[in-house]
Amino acid sequence: MHRTADRPLATGLIGPAQATIFGTVLSVASVVWLSATVNVLSAALAAFAIAFYVLGYTILLKRRTPQNIVWGGAAGCMPVLIGWSAVTGSLSWAPIVLFMVIFFWTPPHYWPLSLRYRDDYVAANVPMLPAVADQKVVAQSIVIYSYLMVATTLILWPVADMSWVYVGTAAVLGGLFLYEAHRILSAARKGLDDTIVRPMRLFQGSITYLTLIFVAIAIDPFVH
Repeated sequence: MHRTADRPLATGLIGPAQATIFGTVLSVASVVWLSATVNVLSAALAAFAIAFYVLGYTILLKRRTPQNIVWGGAAGCMPVLIGWSAVTGSLSWAPIVLFMVIFFWTPPHYWPLSLRYRDDYVAANVPMLPAVADQKVVAQSIVIYSYLMVATTLILWPVADMSWVYVGTAAVLGGLFLYEAHRILSAARKGLDDTIVRPMRLFQGSITYLTLIFVAIAIDPFVH
């Protein structure tokens, strides 16, 4: 893939065996460290996240289904559960809602990127949705997951007793995100190519979106 051609493994700067050893040592050490210095729950969640990403996403899902990033993306949602359990020693509905926010965010975040680099995924035989589905189908899927994501951010309001600061921020940011998602859908329905669709605008904007959502969550208790 041209997008990843300069990465250490692709260039041969490090070999597969070196990468495997480094990744294994780092993973085991991080779980042991969490268990020893934080708590067992956080360590167990971290171990699950690592195992699910490596075995579930990378080995089982990535090259077998267009839904790879949907279910495999669950590994990327685990940090909110790990962080919450590290501080409180337990889990509750609030971190689960945050988990679901990131879960629904992942497809509309990543599919625009794979839409832009569709040819790379086709060449690498990785069945990301944009590599195997019509652009209109991809755009419709982006819109659906975007609505689910925005709705879930608002569920946090009653679940975590958030104030108007968070709710207002989530509503405005959600509206902007949905606008961008619908812009891609509108362009796809008109049969425009990705130079007009500009999917990377949503990809890059989605990073800012999630950052600001969590900034609002962090600030909210101080103005509640």
